Amino acid sequence: MKIILIIFIITCNCLAAAEPIVPIPLLVPYNSAKATLGKKLFFDPILSQDYTITCASCHDISHGGADRVSHSIGVHGTQVIMNTPTVFNAVFNFSQFWNGRAATLSEQALGPIHNPLEMGLPLREAAKRLEANPEYKATFFKITKHPTISPDDIAQMIAEYEKTLITPNGKFDRYLRGQTRLSSDEMQGYALFKTLGCVSCHNGVNVGGNSFQKMGAIIPIHHNPNIDDRYAITKKEWDKNIFKVPTLRNISLTAPYFHDSSSRTLRDAVSKMGYNNLGLKLSKKEIDLLVTFLDTLTGERPLQREQL
Repeated sequence: MKIILIIFIITCNCLAAAEPIVPIPLLVPYNSAKATLGKKLFFDPILSQDYTITCASCHDISHGGADRVSHSIGVHGTQVIMNTPTVFNAVFNFSQFWNGRAATLSEQALGPIHNPLEMGLPLREAAKRLEANPEYKATFFKITKHPTISPDDIAQMIAEYEKTLITPNGKFDRYLRGQTRLSSDEMQGYALFKTLGCVSCHNGVNVGGNSFQKMGAIIPIHHNPNIDDRYAITKKEWDKNIFKVPTLRNISLTAPYFHDSSSRTLRDAVSKMGYNNLGLKLSKKEIDLLVTFLDTLTGERPLQREQL
């Protein structure tokens, strides 16, 4: 019996390894004390200039890790320029933000805090506020043993909490592990996803989040000059209108789509990518099947970590 089980596990792992998409691991190692503090910071408006905005204001844990509006609202009612990406499974991205300007979760965590359109609080002021709070000061010291709180300490705690925001055990992950079957439409949708070329950009554990690609690779798409693409980072001409490929994990929950929120529905996003990035005019049936497959990428809400 044990031999049969071992063979079954090896077979399932080999089948999964042959696919361009990798299942989300059931657990990502994290420091519980840091993550608990990071969770408290994630939901605390103390880190915004006017004490009204939290990380969770834009990254709603109950709605796919995003906020489902075209442009998030920051301090003093200021509208953020770009669409807020999901924080779920961000730990698997090879860089953070749409243009990849942050290399790590820790680096990303500080960005919104001092961004004048988001939380608008200088990082030194953020650290001073936390130091003035006896509970925060004691908790930070217990973890870091640092006499004072630094912006880097804040970043580490928030990033540690964000590591816990993974969504494993989606239907497609369970299919890859040999634990369930896909329906006929789901299988056809996945076959199309591969044969049409979607998988050339959307692959790996996050079904995206691991490369930069041009919006409108085949049929050009107008670029809003107010939106920072890779060119804003590299100043290389060929990086204009190039952005990090978004994850397709939980994509059914995170409308609107793209860096500029230009697609209100998943069907429209699929149609647009088919036309502009693959040069194909997808039929209604093809879009139906692709969306049916994409629905299987919705994973379990990170309930575990709510107990931190």
